[in-house]
Amino acid sequence: MKLKYLILILLVGLAFTSCSKDSDSDSDAVKTVVPDEINDFVWKAMNSWYYWQSNVANLSDSKITSSNNYANFINGKTPDALFYSLLYQRGTVDRFSWIENSNEVVNVSKIAEVKKSGGFSYGVYPKDLNNVNLVALINYIVPGSPADLAGLKRGDVITKINGNQLTSSNYDQLANTQVSLTLAASVGFISTGLVTTDKAGTVNVTQTEIDENPVAYYEKKVYGSKNIGYLVYNSFKSDYNDELNAAFAKMQSDGINELVLDLRYNGGGSLETAVALAQMINGSFTNKPYAYLDFNAKHNSNDGFENLSDKVKIFNLVDNEPTFQRDESINSLSLTKIYVLVSFQTASASELTIQCLKKYISVITIGEETVGKFVGSNTLYDSPTSNYTSYANRSTKHQWQLQPITFTYYNKDKDVNPTKITPNHEINPYSTFLNLVEFGNVKDPCLKKALELITGQTLRTNTQNTNTSLSFRNDNLASFNPTNAAKGLYIEDFKSLKQ
Repeated sequence: MKLKYLILILLVGLAFTSCSKDSDSDSDAVKTVVPDEINDFVWKAMNSWYYWQSNVANLSDSKITSSNNYANFINGKTPDALFYSLLYQRGTVDRFSWIENSNEVVNVSKIAEVKKSGGFSYGVYPKDLNNVNLVALINYIVPGSPADLAGLKRGDVITKINGNQLTSSNYDQLANTQVSLTLAASVGFISTGLVTTDKAGTVNVTQTEIDENPVAYYEKKVYGSKNIGYLVYNSFKSDYNDELNAAFAKMQSDGINELVLDLRYNGGGSLETAVALAQMINGSFTNKPYAYLDFNAKHNSNDGFENLSDKVKIFNLVDNEPTFQRDESINSLSLTKIYVLVSFQTASASELTIQCLKKYISVITIGEETVGKFVGSNTLYDSPTSNYTSYANRSTKHQWQLQPITFTYYNKDKDVNPTKITPNHEINPYSTFLNLVEFGNVKDPCLKKALELITGQTLRTNTQNTNTSLSFRNDNLASFNPTNAAKGLYIEDFKSLKQ
């Protein structure tokens, strides 16, 4: 009996020990980590579409082979911190991708958009060789905007923001909801930079919602047999395709046989609008290839040509998104040469217009080196069932959306793009100071040069001589120019791509 009792005790003990081991095993089991929903969207959309996906180790498909490792990697970061950590050589190779939460005020300009703005466009210039103190030159004012009502004018020079000298550390405050601006009363030039004196008082501007018409100015100038059209076009906004087409109809009726196209302040926009603009300028190459788009290896099916068409799509804004309304026949001028004004703020769709159009007609550029943005993007939404491209099918739990670089483009011959476009006729950017008055005034050095090239005449004006040897190239200027990163080349509808 004692032996049996002993055996029984041993068996019970073993059973207890076994149960204890099972319990320990349960407590040590690897728990499933749930990935953050928004960050999951950010990573997977970038993994699918980002142009440089294969160059970024943290976007490798191998990242999702272990669900827990993947979740641990993406969790614990804000969506924007995760996004920017995934960019390829951010700031050097990729200077243009961004993420936004539409609940927040962001500094962007899209293919079609009503946005908060003070209504003044500006370029930022180093005041001296140290590139610390800056001034901002107002490019133009949107009619009826807060800036217009406050009395700001094209050519005004901003020296201070909210009472402080404009610098490389605070110039981004120019995009704030409310700003107090100090303007220069005079601008002088010495060998090492600008010398300014300030006006008394300040100009206060409060932002409001503006749907800016990018067809900013048109004028017919007549010199002998030359009927010259001067068109200022500030953004490739697809909700203003009808206004752009109407401007070319007006030029048709005016008998325009020469065109000066001012893209100095145009940072890009809609690909379809860019293609339509080429047709409006010439019109003789319908259905011919215009631009070639190249996506990453996961989207080779989207590689292909955008062809010239005799129709332009007309869009209206619905929920601040471009919504197709109708096709409209394009009004063409049948020009074989145009003159394009460019600057360190000219980018993307504007550069596409120059690079692709010159394969068909003569394109003479005047001004400064351009940004060098030969890449584009499409907006990515949290709509995984539609491969992140559908606005209608997006998750409504949040309002994050991505604008990463998803393709690069080439002209019809797929020529390698330059780093930047160097104009045929360079104009010192500082020569515009004191000479930038209303659009169309021939005091403007770039416009004056274009008119002289067209007419073969030397135009006499009361242009003020800046007497400056300053010639800061836009590799300095671009780093201080918020417009450069704000715009780009965008695609409305992937179904429109020609294969």
